[in-house]
Amino acid sequence: MKKHGILNSHISKILSDLGHTDYIVVADAGLPVPEGVPKIDLALKLGVPSFQDVVDVIAADMVIEKVTLAEEIKQGNEQALQQITRTFSGEQSENLQLAAQSAVIEFCSHEQFKELTRHAKAIIRTGEAKPYANCILQAGVNFG
Repeated sequence: MKKHGILNSHISKILSDLGHTDYIVVADAGLPVPEGVPKIDLALKLGVPSFQDVVDVIAADMVIEKVTLAEEIKQGNEQALQQITRTFSGEQSENLQLAAQSAVIEFCSHEQFKELTRHAKAIIRTGEAKPYANCILQAGVNFG
């Protein structure tokens, strides 16, 4: 049994298999999953687990060089945008287990976002029930 890191075997395997520029999606409960893209469904009930809890756990275990969000998050879910910005600003997090990590944050339309999900290695579905609580996490490399 693992001592540290992600215990979910499906997520752990996906992260281990990622190469540079591959990406995964962390999604709210309503984001459609394109046919052929593996879905790892963590949703237990509305709000559980939360989008941010899942992002935090993944960010602690994955080298992330770029985060893509839907432009609509700026108006539709300011709280999630602020959380993502804090998580990937490169500053030490309040959550001491989450190492500071800096990543580029980019935006596209929600329609473009859904199109990009077709190329994801997996979509991790949370129980989040707030709009636009979705992000694409692009893998970086760890040479150090």
